[in-house]
Amino acid sequence: MKSYILKGKELAAKPYHYTQCGLDDVYLMNGYHVHETPYGNGVSVEKADELQHAIAMSLCENKAFLNGAEFRFLRKLMNLTQAEVASYFLCNVQAVARWEKGKTELNGAADRLLRLLYIGSRRANVSPEEVIKALAELDAKADSQQIFEETADGWKTAA
Repeated sequence: MKSYILKGKELAAKPYHYTQCGLDDVYLMNGYHVHETPYGNGVSVEKADELQHAIAMSLCENKAFLNGAEFRFLRKLMNLTQAEVASYFLCNVQAVARWEKGKTELNGAADRLLRLLYIGSRRANVSPEEVIKALAELDAKADSQQIFEETADGWKTAA
């Protein structure tokens, strides 16, 4: 596969579809290596934990509404069980499972609360009111792809 150099970083000719995170719409411009394994091609991602958190922050700050897979992604990244989330949200475990499987629509309050929990876990001095206001201003239009690139400052949403 041919690649290109931009600002000292090698970029792929075509973004890599990063399905290992459990989301269908995440692509990487760089920061990964394709290598041969006894079972075929394998992919190694540089600083994968950091990438997971960049994806999560992008979801929290840029998506108007989370889908079930995105909700599950954030929950798992915070090491919360479905039962813990259910107790926080005053619902039953089956409701959380149905949201994550896309069987029922995620309600707005649960969407916002999970984002607030994640952002609060990653940033000091977070104002819940400011987070909720920012989320309320997001456009309902969702991008069909989330594209990330590794930079000198860590994983970022590609411009």
